[in-house]
Amino acid sequence: MTYHLIAALSAPLLIAGCATPMVEEMSVNSVPETKIAIAGSVSAADPRAQAAGEAMLAAGGSATDAAIAVMLALTVVEPQSSGIGGGGFYVRGTADGQVETLDGRETAPAGADPQWFMSEDGKLLPYREALLSGLSVGVPGNIAMVAKAHEKHGKLPWAKLFEPAIKLAKDGFAVNRRLNRSLDGQFGRAGLTEYGRKTYYTPDGEPKPVGTIITNPDIVFTLETLAEKGTAGFYESGYAVELANTVRLKTPRNGGMTAADVNGYVSKEREPVCGRYRGYKVCGMGPPSSGAVAVVQILGQLERFDLASLGADNPVTWHLFLESQRLAYADREIYLADSDYVNVPVKGLVDPSYMAQRSALIDPAKAIEKAMPGTPDGAPSIAWADGDEPPENGTSHFAVVDKDGTMVSYTSTIEGPFGSGLIFGGFYLNNELTDFSRSPERDGRMVANRVEGGKRPRSSMAPTIVYDPDGKPFAAIGAAGGTTIPVQTARGIIGLIDFSLPVDEALGLPLLMAFGERVLVEEGTWFEEQTDTFKAFGHDQIIARKPPLKAGAVHWNGAEWVSARDPRLDGLLETTSE
Repeated sequence: MTYHLIAALSAPLLIAGCATPMVEEMSVNSVPETKIAIAGSVSAADPRAQAAGEAMLAAGGSATDAAIAVMLALTVVEPQSSGIGGGGFYVRGTADGQVETLDGRETAPAGADPQWFMSEDGKLLPYREALLSGLSVGVPGNIAMVAKAHEKHGKLPWAKLFEPAIKLAKDGFAVNRRLNRSLDGQFGRAGLTEYGRKTYYTPDGEPKPVGTIITNPDIVFTLETLAEKGTAGFYESGYAVELANTVRLKTPRNGGMTAADVNGYVSKEREPVCGRYRGYKVCGMGPPSSGAVAVVQILGQLERFDLASLGADNPVTWHLFLESQRLAYADREIYLADSDYVNVPVKGLVDPSYMAQRSALIDPAKAIEKAMPGTPDGAPSIAWADGDEPPENGTSHFAVVDKDGTMVSYTSTIEGPFGSGLIFGGFYLNNELTDFSRSPERDGRMVANRVEGGKRPRSSMAPTIVYDPDGKPFAAIGAAGGTTIPVQTARGIIGLIDFSLPVDEALGLPLLMAFGERVLVEEGTWFEEQTDTFKAFGHDQIIARKPPLKAGAVHWNGAEWVSARDPRLDGLLETTSE
């Protein structure tokens, strides 16, 4: 089998252990080739945001400083996916193996209740009606989270981290092919507000062409205010009152967002979720994220199989991968939610003996007829019901390692493309509350991931850091793409560890994913050609599509840190028309 793997755009040339950063003059609005050599590495889905992070490392900043600068720059150049109008998860690991995680997930307003998405007659509101309203908007958490991270681990002044993003918004940035394609067909969402229409569309309602320079004066004001005032400029001022009013006025029921909801937002330190895979230590974000549990379970359930000997071009390898996914996601649907509101048996779910018990259900020759959730230690005596969460979509992942060997893996999101469509302060507000189950109960049983006031919706985000068997930093990795995120992340780790692939090739491995008994295979790849083979294993319902994939990583290859983004982005980041 031959994979058509293309080197990630502008992966920087990085000098391992370089004590003195060496920098060439570079515009953060360009699509740089190899322009900068630094002691460390940055991966981001947009080269201009990656350049912002590299500039922080070159100035002597920490991995945390660089990651914050990337998030802020993405708010400007990647408005469809992430930014300060949403939330995220931050995973940090030091060179000596100390891991910490911060939860910046959005929260439901205090007035929200399990009937949040119900009409007065007790029926579910049409999804799009709920989506394009204040019902879908949670209190943004990114700024609170990065402020807490900077207070603990920042080296550069807070205001300096905003400079690249402010420059991009003030001087203007060029529309790349990816943004142009994201805007196409999204006029009713991205152009929901007058500001959105004026900023991103032509007068006749067409997406602004590739290469068009876009400025965003409202976000310049927002970023300059935050740079000067810190979190007070977002959560404690008249700005917070205006934010809450904007959302509440678009909320077609009582209980909408208030200034007190915004004032009261807290980014929380969480216990990292860690596991072992072939001697490597794999750590990520716990609830309300399902990401780390799913990644650790997928890997742990596969450990008894010799994937390296089977090989990357063997259908058996990927049948096993599918089966492990199915078991992990069956647990995810029942048990994972905000652990401040429901009992999530995290330790039981990632206990090696439980994962071995689940792994024993995997048959290398045939598919499980129906993957059911297990019963880990700590599971509730009466199981939660499976909810009806709509598919997740948006998100951006970025990863950094600095000269000290500290890794940061950070996934940021506004949920779907252009979030709720509502714009405030020049940025799109998230639609994260649609990540809750729209129905609070099923078949007489409550759903763990139901809406409740102050609660954080379950997420698939899986920012992950990996240490090698000697305990040394090995990789920071993660992905965007909704429910495919844990699968993309686990696949990338398998590519690095089992198949010893270069990081860009590991990220470029084709995707196949199980959705219950249905299997999605990436269209145009070797997997599509193997449809009959997978059917012979018992995977009867196979769909070939091109799912939204956007993984990223930094990886120590034994000689240097190497940065890569998903090669599927190749060409989409160009700012010149074809």
